[in-house]
Amino acid sequence: MSNPTQQSVATTATALKPAANDTKLRGMRWWTELGWRHVVGILAIVYALIPVLYIISASLNPLGSVSSTSLIPSEISFVNYNELFTNPSRPFVRWFTNTMLIATVVVLGQIFFSALAAYAFSRFRFRGRRGGLLALLLIQMFPQFLATVALFQMFTMLGEVIPSIGLNTILGYIVLLMGGALGQVWLIKGFFDSVPKELDEAAKIDGAGHAQVYFKIILPLVRPILAVTGLLAFVGVIGEFLLASIFLRETGVKTLAVGMYGVLDADRSNNMGWFAAAAVLTAIPVVLLFQYLQKYIVGGITAGAVKG
Repeated sequence: MSNPTQQSVATTATALKPAANDTKLRGMRWWTELGWRHVVGILAIVYALIPVLYIISASLNPLGSVSSTSLIPSEISFVNYNELFTNPSRPFVRWFTNTMLIATVVVLGQIFFSALAAYAFSRFRFRGRRGGLLALLLIQMFPQFLATVALFQMFTMLGEVIPSIGLNTILGYIVLLMGGALGQVWLIKGFFDSVPKELDEAAKIDGAGHAQVYFKIILPLVRPILAVTGLLAFVGVIGEFLLASIFLRETGVKTLAVGMYGVLDADRSNNMGWFAAAAVLTAIPVVLLFQYLQKYIVGGITAGAVKG
């Protein structure tokens, strides 16, 4: 004999079944509320994949010309990839190494200095704090290429005194890009402000100094925003072309953006296959970095949603 509690639960479940069935979207209601979103999503995916498929198809095309390239390759060959590593007039490996070295140093420097400045602006109160934040915001409103002439003259004179950081040097170009090391301060500061100050106070009561609070407590909590800013800076450095084309003119010190553009500009039709193969290999580090940082990015979005 079943007890009254079990009977009550069974009755409640039976009563809820029709209600659950009624909430299912059917027919035109499903289309108006949910179905059209699937169609839009599929169209967006197709629209985004068409250029990717075209580049991959062009990289596998042995003829390497624009006229012979289609969305689906008629013939698959890796001759373009082989030429990346065997043609000394187009040192792809050297350009790739230069770009990865520059991007790594610049990204680490930008994250480190921007995080330090963001921590100071978020936690400390000092004279000139508001003016400094407004100055950083104002500087970011002007594109960097407006100072190209001044920077060119500056590094020309600097190279006469210290040739290692002058024009046509990797170190000089790194120093040039590090001029924007505080470009992520506002973004990181907003995340710092969301971290409760009670954590700082509790750590200081236990005897921790500012450095211990910063490195052992604050930084582990703001890893999502550091991952986002690092990814944005990495993509920005790899795609930077204007300053690199002015300051890096010799073949051995060029970056991928400058070197690949020079090859394509020399013969836009017949060098399409080489350029496409180089573009595919260039995208691999970005994709791998995004996949590695994805857990931090998603974690930051989830944490922000919970806090909200």
